[in-house]
Amino acid sequence: MPTVEVTDLKDGDFLLDVREDEEWDAGHAEGALHIPMSEFVARYGELTEAAPQDGRVNVICRSGGRSAQVTMYLVQQGIDAVNVDGGMQVWQAAGRPVVTDGGAPGAVV
Repeated sequence: MPTVEVTDLKDGDFLLDVREDEEWDAGHAEGALHIPMSEFVARYGELTEAAPQDGRVNVICRSGGRSAQVTMYLVQQGIDAVNVDGGMQVWQAAGRPVVTDGGAPGAVV
């Protein structure tokens, strides 16, 4: 399983959040693309349109389980994808900003 540590991510790296809507609404990384795992296959085209052509897709969920499954699917499709180790829980613990859609401070649930 290809993984990346939260601390190795740079501002501007492409981030795919696969948590469900209520988790996203509570708080997420600013600029992340949100496609819930439960809708991922049906919305796959949104990822291929938004992802950088020659860049890596960093996949994140709450703790790393769902994002690991999506990462493996993407790798099987030939996409350079990595699982963000520890997910949004580690993201928040590392002091990375978590925001709501309105830009207010958010929380990881």
